[in-house]
Amino acid sequence: SPRKPLVLQRNSSLGNLLYPAACCSAVTREFHQDGFLVLEHFFTPEECDSMREQIQGIVAEMEVPPHCRTEFSTKEGEQLQAQGSSDYFLTSGDKIRFFFEKGVLDERGNFLIPKERSVSKIGHALHAHDPVFKQITHSPKVQVKSKSTKCPVLVVLGSRGFPSPQPAPLAAVTPHQDATFLHTEPLGRVMGFWIALEDATQENGCLWFIPGSHTNGITRRMVRAASGASTCVEFVGSEPTYDDSQFIPVPISKGGLILIHGEVVHKSELNSSQFSRHVFTFHIMEAKDTSWSKDNWLQPTPELPFPPLYT
Repeated sequence: SPRKPLVLQRNSSLGNLLYPAACCSAVTREFHQDGFLVLEHFFTPEECDSMREQIQGIVAEMEVPPHCRTEFSTKEGEQLQAQGSSDYFLTSGDKIRFFFEKGVLDERGNFLIPKERSVSKIGHALHAHDPVFKQITHSPKVQVKSKSTKCPVLVVLGSRGFPSPQPAPLAAVTPHQDATFLHTEPLGRVMGFWIALEDATQENGCLWFIPGSHTNGITRRMVRAASGASTCVEFVGSEPTYDDSQFIPVPISKGGLILIHGEVVHKSELNSSQFSRHVFTFHIMEAKDTSWSKDNWLQPTPELPFPPLYT
């Protein structure tokens, strides 16, 4: 059976995870062996509650015209039909915008349930425009310093809030690699920060990983479509069929952080429980000697270049 992931407490060093040459610790070896690392109790309950309250306030004040309301899905066909055919998604990289659970909108974009239970994802620039999430993203806990380079250049790519209120179920997230959507040359320059604002369990939709799958490269990319195409984005290549028995569940307590290598395969299952599962996530990139693909859907803008992690 798959072995359990290494679980570390809050005082673990993160800087060495980005630059493995700086340290040969078990922490570094485990992250680069598995492609993810669990850091329990990284954020305080008070910080988590602050983020949850901020998400609830943002949702309460949201105003999205019916023609811009799109359902969030990780299934390829549904992604192209919904987000992929909408400028609302493609131009969301420097804004705070809203994407909705499947089945909560009628054919005209009107809500079938209360709007506060309809939101699947808020993205993609919470880290830039919201003071609470900006503080968390650039907190001393996250502003790691590497000893392996004289001047590491780390930038923030994008951020997302996942409200997952109940009783509305959180849809499953299909197996994927973040590098499919956030491609760099060379690979291996992107890492995700996945923060549990509540306990994430197998019942309410914790993450599942295939340990070591980040060493196999990628076979699929989502890219901007050529001008005149029927959708704004398209997929190049195909996602392999994964063996479910290779995945291991990674439950984590409120305040826990999971570091996610850009190429590790991960997913989450349907939340059909009576418990919500609020999450805040963002991605950072080692920018030194890294080429950000101009085909990526997410692009820096004059209004919001990718901000440096260190402030």
